[in-house]
Amino acid sequence: DWAKAQVTASSVGEDRAMLLGFTMMAFSVLMYFLIGITLVKPHLNSDWHEEASCLLVQVDVLDEWADCRGVSTAPCLRVLVNLSTSGQKARLHYDEESVLINTECFYIPKCQVDRKVLVDEVQKIKNTLEETQGSELRCLSDPRKYPEDTILKRKYTLGLALWSLLWPSLILGGGALLVGLVKLNQRLAHLCTELGNERMNTGFFPDMVK
Repeated sequence: DWAKAQVTASSVGEDRAMLLGFTMMAFSVLMYFLIGITLVKPHLNSDWHEEASCLLVQVDVLDEWADCRGVSTAPCLRVLVNLSTSGQKARLHYDEESVLINTECFYIPKCQVDRKVLVDEVQKIKNTLEETQGSELRCLSDPRKYPEDTILKRKYTLGLALWSLLWPSLILGGGALLVGLVKLNQRLAHLCTELGNERMNTGFFPDMVK
């Protein structure tokens, strides 16, 4: 009875470990899918590859405030630069996502009721940028889709995509390792049982046979 109880407990533990391993692998596949849609795909589809030097020439706050999620408005900080590659003037944005939000604005503060706080926040950034006016910045452009716009940095980078894929890869590896160890343990237990039965049948333990 004790031996049967041990076998039953061992079987239950192995079943739970197998279930955990398969759950980890399924969860990692879901993470791969989500990361692929939200990070990897935007990185692969991005055309902001052409590097250029941007000369900061103008920083101003537009009189017309920008739409803020359709519920209010916020001040729009516009930054103009000269592109070294073409010599033409272009609007500077922080990243590729800000170009899609508003093509005129470099920065739009978060929506809030206090208009004075919004103005002070934008004015602070404006003063910081004006201190660097006339200096060159490294920027990225997409002449085919956005000939009049340029960005400071890419939001969806290769490093970010690889770093995000690291965690589901570790979970997938851990789940596969857990399942592999359980299978290995079951195989070894089966071999030990067969070996023990074979030795008993061939009289390998003479004292026990007598």
